[in-house]
Amino acid sequence: MAKGGGSERFERHKQPWTGDEVQKLHTLAAKGMALKAIAKALTRSEESVKDRAKADGLKIAKLR
Repeated sequence: MAKGGGSERFERHKQPWTGDEVQKLHTLAAKGMALKAIAKALTRSEESVKDRAKADGLKIAKLR
């Protein structure tokens, strides 16, 4: 079920999100943490974090 190639970077091959990770994502996003930092904290790609946040209707701070 791969979505258009080449986005594998350090991603853990589209592993399902655990409840724990989702909770952490919500917490970090609520603290206004930047996408890059959240991705690092969860050891997931920024793409993956962004998709999950969008799916959950979360707002992630954009660094300007």
